[in-house]
Amino acid sequence: MRAVAAFLLVLCYLAVTHAWNCDEGTGMYNVTQVDAGQGMVIARDTSGYVYFLIGSSWHRMSTTEFKHASVGPAGIWATGNTQDKVYKYIAGNFQIVTSGQAMQQVDAGGNGQVVGVYYDNNYCLSSTSASAYSGSGALTWTSLSKAMTYISCGPYGCWGVDKTDKIFFTPNMTPTSCDTREWTQIEGAAVMVEVGTDGKVFVVNRGGMLWERTGIAARTPQGTGWNHVSVCMKVRHVSLDLGTMWVVTNIGLLLKCTQ
Repeated sequence: MRAVAAFLLVLCYLAVTHAWNCDEGTGMYNVTQVDAGQGMVIARDTSGYVYFLIGSSWHRMSTTEFKHASVGPAGIWATGNTQDKVYKYIAGNFQIVTSGQAMQQVDAGGNGQVVGVYYDNNYCLSSTSASAYSGSGALTWTSLSKAMTYISCGPYGCWGVDKTDKIFFTPNMTPTSCDTREWTQIEGAAVMVEVGTDGKVFVVNRGGMLWERTGIAARTPQGTGWNHVSVCMKVRHVSLDLGTMWVVTNIGLLLKCTQ
């Protein structure tokens, strides 16, 4: 894998210069998903194990196999590989939520709330419940009444994609109640969307191409257009925090990109 990665990166450096400069300096391979938030970075490998980045070293967080994991203002949350159980990372361990909504994908990057998807249905856990949960008791999830396959939230609202690759946005989710406005379809097509804690939005389409939403601001939370981000390899997953973009390629290589 290292030899293949080195060869592909040489090709990248020979390609046309673009706004983001990417480097394989992470020492993490066979990656399927990455998530960054609050200055923390976690990654999940093909075996389902979740790793935490400390300095330049990756440390496995649990022997449990996960389907998806997320880190952000709401803490670290994950979904189990079997039965789609929800977990929260508490006091150095992933604690299973024994009673509550099952999830296939979760996002902890909003304003303290947790959102997730279970068989195309969207759900939200209020910021009050998410922060107070300490490993016991049931959690009550609010239905967001929109069929999605992937969802992510940030300071200006939430973004999602459905099973037909349509992209949707809803502004100003209330974190303490999970109240939202109507979902508006945004032009474009994607299979996953990721919102940074600074509000930046990236999507990956079915062809493995990476796009950044332009024009996002308080007055235009939905943005104004799309800008193609050239990575020179097909992309599987992306996340952004503190000006650093983390990209998972289709061969499981994790890239660290800066502008």
